[in-house]
Amino acid sequence: MSKNNNKKSTCKKNNGGPKATWIHKVVILTFGLSVFFSFISETLMDKLNLILSFFILSCIVFIGIIFDIIGIAVTSADETPFHAMAAHKIPGGKEGVRLIRNADVVSNFCNDVIGDISGIISGAAGAAIVAKIISGKNDVSDIIISTLIAGMISTITVGGKALGKSIAIKKSKEIVYKVAYFLYLLKIRFGIELFPKKSGKY
Repeated sequence: MSKNNNKKSTCKKNNGGPKATWIHKVVILTFGLSVFFSFISETLMDKLNLILSFFILSCIVFIGIIFDIIGIAVTSADETPFHAMAAHKIPGGKEGVRLIRNADVVSNFCNDVIGDISGIISGAAGAAIVAKIISGKNDVSDIIISTLIAGMISTITVGGKALGKSIAIKKSKEIVYKVAYFLYLLKIRFGIELFPKKSGKY
């Protein structure tokens, strides 16, 4: 009986440690990325013309949608096909297994960290674009322009994520494999391993 209790306490300790560490990391990471990307976007917005400003804004929104798709795909994907890939030594197979086994961390990073940061920065970028367009007199036309741009950002973001969720669920295996193969290339070419092997086969 005591052995079983010891095993349970060990499992809890092993499972809780990395998650607690991730929470600390994600707070620091979110703050750092928010400051960095906000500074970059606002600095660029001041120097670029309207066309390039809209292009930067589109990129920010697109990044948020892509990472949202990745986060949902990882939580939706089945681990079994990636075990088969890993058994046949297909590049990206082991990385796919590790991605799915760390689905909560991956989803938190993609959907919450990157998703929320892109939402905040796209709002700030939209405000910078509005400031370029409006005359600063706060008349009716300025309010309409500001409202339309805010509505456009919200519509594209929400619509893109809604469409992305459907794609992520239907194509979860393909999406996870593409991300896994990218992680495989990072490991092979640069020695960067985001989800190192802890125990067991993978």
